[in-house]
Amino acid sequence: MPAPRFHKLTISDVRRETDDAVSLAFAVPARLRQAYGFLPGQYLTLRATIGGEDLRRSYSICAGLDDGELRVAVKRVAGGAFSNFVHDRLKPGDEIEVMTPAGQFTLPPSDRPRVIVAVACGSGITPVMSHLTTVLARAPESQLVLLYGNRTGRDIIFAEALAGLKDRYLGRFSLTHVLSREMQDLPVLHGRLDRARIELLLHGVPAVDHALICGPAGMMDEAAMAFAAMGLPPERIHREYFTPGEGGRVAQASPRPATPQAEPAAIAEVIIDGRHHEVPLPEGMSVIDAALAQGIELPFSCKGGMCCSCRAKLVSGKAKMAVNYSLQPWEIAAGFILTCQLRPLTPRLVLDYDAV
Repeated sequence: MPAPRFHKLTISDVRRETDDAVSLAFAVPARLRQAYGFLPGQYLTLRATIGGEDLRRSYSICAGLDDGELRVAVKRVAGGAFSNFVHDRLKPGDEIEVMTPAGQFTLPPSDRPRVIVAVACGSGITPVMSHLTTVLARAPESQLVLLYGNRTGRDIIFAEALAGLKDRYLGRFSLTHVLSREMQDLPVLHGRLDRARIELLLHGVPAVDHALICGPAGMMDEAAMAFAAMGLPPERIHREYFTPGEGGRVAQASPRPATPQAEPAAIAEVIIDGRHHEVPLPEGMSVIDAALAQGIELPFSCKGGMCCSCRAKLVSGKAKMAVNYSLQPWEIAAGFILTCQLRPLTPRLVLDYDAV
């Protein structure tokens, strides 16, 4: 599997979803269609120079596999450099650098009917939407349940599309809106999606096969506890972490080259696209930043442990991660590591970005 790469794509459509959210569709040329094939739940990283800085933001793909398009949603955030750039500057016909799809917020394939429950808040609906449309279209015997939290009805992203899915798939798709700042007919539908409310709303749902959770960290913790109490094992509780700053993953500018120390803390041999590079690792500097200081660009997006763009296999040597919000237990057991969070424990490491 090649490491994720940026390509310039043309924006084919900009659609207003709510007062503060738009979605962008990209035209993918035939030569790149295989590279931009995606799984439901994955994301794209967009890159642009804004105010003289090279900035990257990652946004989840909201299209289903049968929608015939590549589309992400971007929510405007006060003071958000990238989200405001998207809302105020981008239009159909513009080009922007887009990294090939990445991310592990995916479901294992299955030929049997499943019950899938999703809990989302705000822009957390974006990757869930891709799952919903795909499973409903391709697994006619599976059932899906969505609990979707927002402040008011005006804040519901994809409101019409969700209503359309509910009407089209009667008996297979259950949709419940929970609003924190707007009263509804039933008291249980007014408030925040905490553990007690989630358990109450899911009472009577058949045995759950998989849970999808995306939204603020506090809500995800509450939802995970609710599913654990229902007997769902951890490997079937899937979380996607968004940072609050941009409505997507954490934002980072590419760092300016740094001067390596005379005696680096370790040496990393980096394998990417079949090429080998030796990267000195100064004390306290990540592999990503140390490589950039040497003029070697490695794949990254959030640099906060919340995405998997910088995932590589630790072929030799030992290291630990400062934080990890995205690698699954099986990936860690197989030797994969987030290089933005890597802390070397041996003088030499070998990291393979080409490993599947």
